[in-house]
Amino acid sequence: MPQGYICRLLKKASLHIALVGNPNSGKTSLFNALTGLNQQVGNFPGVTVDKKTGFIDLDEETKAELIDLPGTYSLYPRRADEWVAYKVLMNADTEEVKPEMVLLVADASNLKRNLLFCSQILDLKIPVVLALTMNDLAEKKGIKIDVNGLATDLGVPVVLVNPRKNKGLVELKKVLARASKSPNNKFQRNFIDAEKLAPIAIGQVQKLFPHISEYAAIHYLINHENFPLTAQQQEAIEQIEINNNFNPTKTQAEEIMQRYHRIKTTMGQNVVEPDPLEKKLFTEKLDNILLHRTWGYLILIAVLFLLFQSIFWLAQFPMDGIEWVFQQISTYLNAHLASAWWSDLLVNGLVAGLSGIMVFIPQIMILFGLITLLEDTGYMARISFLTDKLMRKVGLNGKSVMPMISGFACAVPAIMSTRNIENKKERLLTILITPLMSCSARLPVYTILISLVISNKYYFGFLSLQGLVMMLLYLLGTVMALIVSFVAKWFIHIKEKSFFILELPVYRSPRWKNAGITMVEKAKIFVRDAGRVIITISLLLWFLSSYGPGNKISTLKEQYATAIQQHPEQMAALSKQLSNEKLQHSYAGILGKAIEPAIKPLGYDWKIGIALITSFAAREVFVGTMATLYSVEEENNSSLREKLQAARHPDGTKVYTLPAALSLMVFYVLAMQCMSTLAVVKRETKSWKWPAIQFVYMTLLAYSMSWLVYHIFS
Repeated sequence: MPQGYICRLLKKASLHIALVGNPNSGKTSLFNALTGLNQQVGNFPGVTVDKKTGFIDLDEETKAELIDLPGTYSLYPRRADEWVAYKVLMNADTEEVKPEMVLLVADASNLKRNLLFCSQILDLKIPVVLALTMNDLAEKKGIKIDVNGLATDLGVPVVLVNPRKNKGLVELKKVLARASKSPNNKFQRNFIDAEKLAPIAIGQVQKLFPHISEYAAIHYLINHENFPLTAQQQEAIEQIEINNNFNPTKTQAEEIMQRYHRIKTTMGQNVVEPDPLEKKLFTEKLDNILLHRTWGYLILIAVLFLLFQSIFWLAQFPMDGIEWVFQQISTYLNAHLASAWWSDLLVNGLVAGLSGIMVFIPQIMILFGLITLLEDTGYMARISFLTDKLMRKVGLNGKSVMPMISGFACAVPAIMSTRNIENKKERLLTILITPLMSCSARLPVYTILISLVISNKYYFGFLSLQGLVMMLLYLLGTVMALIVSFVAKWFIHIKEKSFFILELPVYRSPRWKNAGITMVEKAKIFVRDAGRVIITISLLLWFLSSYGPGNKISTLKEQYATAIQQHPEQMAALSKQLSNEKLQHSYAGILGKAIEPAIKPLGYDWKIGIALITSFAAREVFVGTMATLYSVEEENNSSLREKLQAARHPDGTKVYTLPAALSLMVFYVLAMQCMSTLAVVKRETKSWKWPAIQFVYMTLLAYSMSWLVYHIFS
């Protein structure tokens, strides 16, 4: 969606609606169904919590901005995302537009639980429209709801919707439009008599803030420290609490008890529920298999295996296509542009950098598309449930699993996805270890090195030795991530209780449209956030590889120009040799020579040193760097492998022996060679401290483990 179009929509939006609801209530589905691609994704001010806004036409006169607030179970927040929703609803976020209306989503199959949050919002005296989702599931459970009676009892419009099938959306828009134009759109009665909870204290708070409701006054008493109030107002509320012996815990408990008493009455009058001893639903029967203490884990391993095989297989074709397109662009530019520094910068700096970004978009889109489908089916929550016990032993919890799995594609969006982990310590640990998961950028390195030193042998007719080594590399990263988390949990002193409360949603058929929207949004985030860093680093590396100190490179050019004039038949070979020598005398080559003494104990030479440096932009740059360093002829498909096999140290020994290649593979498994990841970690943690710690520990770990592997196999 072009930015200008979004801005025009925003200017015309005459109504701001907050979309709220419990987690797994169908809120995201309704948001996507109402807004389609008219969406904008960012962060709420000051916090790393996703902010999704969309734009809808309610009627010919009314355009509305829909703000998708994070899912929450009540108005008593505990997590960062719940605080975001709470502050917007309490009008305590000075940087957010105050919503004039609330679109509340409730799961009809779990109405009792959803009505708690609904009743609290009603008592804030904010205009509300209630959208009931999961009605088909409620029918399967034998639940019958008197919609008109419920609307009368609550005093708000109630609309049945099915966003998965686009049912009820037209009626919902009409109701929202009518509610926005109603002159008497404020509720006159309370769901509970909140004033009786602390009558004197509430009255005194309302004298300070006449515009708030009795129930909102209770929240001012409980959470005023988190509201943007003046020092005098803060002090006045503190004094009211002291004078009235206000007890927040007791008040909250009494409130919840009153609400559930009223909810019970409301449910009894408007909802008919079946006998709880009736036969189990399909979901419960399926959980007996998928959550089995033995079969559940085997099925999980099979699902993850198919997931990643699908990513690599499906992404191969679009990735090859993107590489071909950029190859054609580079060939065309080289053929039609004058030979100058700016054309070299354009082709080998900018175009190459863009290629490094765009080529991995298919894998990222496919990964998040498949993950979205797993979430839609309800299986993703089961993965967290199955792995929670193991995760807790190393300082994490079940919610850490999905960022770690996402790290197999790319650490950048994986680290961004840790935002749903409420516990600060567990979120930080997950951020610190996620880059140890072997991302797709490592795959080209593994492939070329395995083909060099591991024979293509099969065991039992189907187990490939090369495939087993590849699997062991992925397993090594996972095991090291768990070990690092186990050790690091003793050094991160964040005292915060951890609760893993997980609602298992019912199994449903996936929504392909929702998966498509998610794929597009994740691709945009990757290009915007990681792309800028990769382009910058690519341009810097082009400079380091193209220039060097003094006039040595210009002297080399003159010498080879003379040699080419004398031996024009050797022009191709001499040009490649010139490129090789220019690289040796460039800043990058000098860096490679400088670090050679440090990497020699690992079995590496200075050319591998250059590849280690250049691959900080992207790990897959290793293969391209090797191709340049060894002057490979492009028309020979096997020449890179042959040249690497023929590479020799000055003493005549092979460079790529089994110990050296295994050492290099282990280094790439464990090293932090991704500036984009470090940039995202800095943004998510709001400090350079943790990226620095991450870089240091991963580099030391990679060096020590590579040294150990090299000497064990030597």
